[in-house]
Amino acid sequence: MALFNNEEQQRIKQAVEAAEKNTSGEIRVCVEKTCSEEVLDRAAKYFAKLDMHKTKLRNGVLIYLATVDRKFAIIGDAGINEVVPDDFWEQTKHDMLEQFKQGNLVEGVATGVKLAGEQLKKYFPHALDDINELPDDISFMDGD
Repeated sequence: MALFNNEEQQRIKQAVEAAEKNTSGEIRVCVEKTCSEEVLDRAAKYFAKLDMHKTKLRNGVLIYLATVDRKFAIIGDAGINEVVPDDFWEQTKHDMLEQFKQGNLVEGVATGVKLAGEQLKKYFPHALDDINELPDDISFMDGD
């Protein structure tokens, strides 16, 4: 069974596209069933594997979920971490968790994407020469 059906995948992709429309920042969603290590370490590993640290302004954000283990993390690259409020990622996680607790996994992810996009827009507005540096599709991982 897929982690998300086609419609759910499309909703998440559309949330990423909408969030990135007003920013030069990049948002990715990475999903796998289980997390075999500390969740932030796992997210950081995929952040690197997905080349998120290679964006021009170092303003990538990764939302990582391990659905079976019910773990998730949000990490931002150096450029965004320098400018967002200290509690931003924790507040975003809290808002996502509220959706997850109600069984709204897709809405929880979309909430995280939207909130990350708002911060990216604030600090990294869309530029005329901006290009989409990273894919908007969900990255499905199978562990390693």
